[in-house]
Parts: sequence; structure tokens; C-alpha cells
Amino acid sequence: MKSMTGYGRARETISDREITIELRAVNHRYFDCTVKAPRMYGFLEEAVKKAANRRIARGKVDLYIAINAAGANDVRIVLNEKVAAQYLEALISLRDRFNVRDDISVMALAKLPDVLEAEKEEEDAEALKADVLRVFEQAADAFDSMREAEGEKLAADVAGRLETILELVGKVEQRSPVCVREYREKLEKRMAEVLADTTIEPQRILTEAAIFADKTAVDEETVRLRSHVDQLGKMLHERESVGRKLDFLVQEMNREANTIGSKANDVALANIVVALKAEIEKIREQIQNIE
Repeated sequence: MKSMTGYGRARETISDREITIELRAVNHRYFDCTVKAPRMYGFLEEAVKKAANRRIARGKVDLYIAINAAGANDVRIVLNEKVAAQYLEALISLRDRFNVRDDISVMALAKLPDVLEAEKEEEDAEALKADVLRVFEQAADAFDSMREAEGEKLAADVAGRLETILELVGKVEQRSPVCVREYREKLEKRMAEVLADTTIEPQRILTEAAIFADKTAVDEETVRLRSHVDQLGKMLHERESVGRKLDFLVQEMNREANTIGSKANDVALANIVVALKAEIEKIREQIQNIE
């Protein structure tokens, strides 16, 4: 199990290029990845995003690419002759027309926009992409290591709460028959007070108690709750992304708890249900961070 929250970073120098990859992620319902790279290397974004999607099932991911071309093997400086010529012609015209000092120089001209341009060598594009993906995998390994460590803590917390839920379900199962028995005893007492010396028909008491028992029976709900707890416990040990499945199961657990609460005609039982729903809510909050 992995958390959706994590951070990973890797740096390596390959072919005279220092490549740094950094990725961080927070909770998100789906996979949403934003790649930030120098404009010159924009062609890398799609390949890295696909690689990230293979490693990350869901989460809001920010991925940063930095490339320091120390050897300058993948770029070349190109002179834009047409632009330079137009700049030079305009500067000469400016000098002659206004009789200003002639300080036109190569450095002054080179600093003007678009005179010199850095171009990427196209033949190196695929090699650079492979190098960047190699560094990405290292960063993703570090990223996953952090997410798995956090995932272990989340799984342990959820597992502990599942044990508490099973204990509470056991209390519900113990208390439910007691509620029926107490209802029957109260019913007998009330009928005896109302009817005074008149003989009470046992069958009538049994019928009323049976109707009450049927209305307040929670056997089906507790069986389903135990089943959901068992499924959720098994999912905590799966290697694939289970966040959405867990979210669905917790919704079902909450539904069963609500049904038990609606049938509770007893203060003690109602208090158990409140504690049960509180534990389910805590699990729901935790699994929002599970991939």
C-alpha cells in the first residue's frame, strides 16, 4: 500500500549533461501530472508524464526537470543573419540621421533580441529523452520508497481501527437480543398494569415482541459489516492501487452503521453505533491519502 503524498529527487551527469528530476505529489481523486521543464526541452514533457503514469495510479503530481548542459553537446548557437542585418542597417541609419556617436560593436549587436539563438541538436533528442527517463526512474524509486513507508503507517492505523470496529459490532450483536428481552418484559409489565386483574394472553405478548424483534433486528447489517471489514483488511496487503476500492467499502460500512442506528431503540445500543460511526469516519479520512 502506498500513500499519495510523497517526494523524490535524483541527479546524474550523463553525456556531459547534469540532469535533475524532482517530483512531489499530494492527494487527488485521479492522476493529474504537471511537468515543468526548460522551454528548450519541452519535447520531454509527454514522455516523462507517461512514465509517471506507469508508476503512479492517482494523485496530484508536480514534476520538475532541470538540465545543465555543461559540455554544450546538445545545443549550438546560430546567427540569425537577416535579423542582424536589419538591426545593423537601422543602427547605421540612426547614427547618420541624428549624428550620434558611432559605438556599434559586435557585442552590442549580439545582445539585441533574436540575433543569436540557441538551437537543440535534433539528432540528440532521443538520446537525451532516454537519459532523462533513466534519471526519472531513480527519482520515482525514491518517491515510492517514501510513499510505501507512509502507506505502512496508514495500513497499520486502519488495521487497528478495523479491530475496534469488530469489537463494537460484537457489542451490537450482544446488545440487540437483550433489547428484545427488555422490551418484552416492559410490555408485560405495562399490560399487567393496564389490564389489572384480567388474564394476559401470553401469545399476544409473544406476537408484539416478535414484531419488535423483526423491526429492530440487525443481524443482516452486522454480517455485512463483518464481511466489509474482512475485505478491507485483505486489501491493506495488496500491491496494486486500492484507494478507490477502499473508499467504496467504507461508504458501504457507513451505510450499514446508519441502518443499525435507525433501528436502535435503546440508548446503550445507540451509543455503540455512535462509536462505530466515529471509527468508520476516521478510516474514511485516512484512506483519502491512499493511492
